[in-house]
Amino acid sequence: MAGAAAQDDAEQLLHLKLAFLAGEPPACILALARKAGGGSITPHVQKFLLENCTDTNVYGRQNSTYTTTIFKRIISEVELSSDIVIDALYEEFAQRMLSKAKDSLLNKTNHIYKEISFLSSTHDNVSSSLISVVARLSCSSNMLEGDTGCSLWPSSLFLSEFILSYPEIFSTKCCFEVILTDGDTSTLTNMKENMELNNVCIKLEDFEELKESKNKVECKYLSWEEASESDLRGYQPDIVLGADIVYDPVCVPHLVRVLSMLLRRDSKQGEVNRKSGDELEMDGPVAYIATVVRNAETFNCFAKAAADAKLSAINIGSSTAPSNFLPYMLSYDRSSVQLLKITLSS
Repeated sequence: MAGAAAQDDAEQLLHLKLAFLAGEPPACILALARKAGGGSITPHVQKFLLENCTDTNVYGRQNSTYTTTIFKRIISEVELSSDIVIDALYEEFAQRMLSKAKDSLLNKTNHIYKEISFLSSTHDNVSSSLISVVARLSCSSNMLEGDTGCSLWPSSLFLSEFILSYPEIFSTKCCFEVILTDGDTSTLTNMKENMELNNVCIKLEDFEELKESKNKVECKYLSWEEASESDLRGYQPDIVLGADIVYDPVCVPHLVRVLSMLLRRDSKQGEVNRKSGDELEMDGPVAYIATVVRNAETFNCFAKAAADAKLSAINIGSSTAPSNFLPYMLSYDRSSVQLLKITLSS
């Protein structure tokens, strides 16, 4: 029993650390801190936060404002509950406030850095081996000025969990969004920075060299409005991925046109990955689009345009729900995400 309790305590602390590195909202961090402390943010938990939650969460990138906010909220809550705030936390918070006042550059940054750690779905003990994949991301902190393409959305987390849950679908396949595309230049710049953060930056220009490389990740400009069949002919993907791309009725016809071109291929058929009759069976190119239905009218517009273009769009989110690789991300609502499997109608 003691061993099980110690393992549970270690798991709660691990979740707290990973949530901090992922940039979870302060309310979520405090909730996990309380859980790790058995109902309150104990001196032990405060010490853990000081030792593990620093400003260098992604390759030395600094999120000082975020850290300062977390420490301020913790101090306020502990003081209000008449519990003990350790001296080291007071000292660290005061130091950060002084540093923030002196360094005006910290107030001008519009990007924050996150580490999203996907945990193994099966494990026997709590250790670093629990973490199966880590994605290091530069994200926008200023979506109000139209920087949505540089933000982290629930659909991309859901799609990531789906890929990790069904590796047999993606193994050895040409996946279009490992050819990373966007029509916005600032988002493309951010994509390239994220590729560098994750050591997947590729600089091969020659297509033959690229085919031979084990690191087959590209970043390319693609405008749905301007894309032609000749632009897309060289890709011939087995799988097309998209997250939160059904959001604007003006863009829907262009998106459907691009999907139709990418999924239209006669020379190469996909392989069956699962038993006959399964919704994940592949017979030719397929698109998996994760989306949150924020506006029913826009979603219905997409569904009609897809049907008119002879595309079959089926929501498989419930029947093929992915494993929970992100148990520590309290702000992530899986229930809001639909997963569409899109193929050419036969």
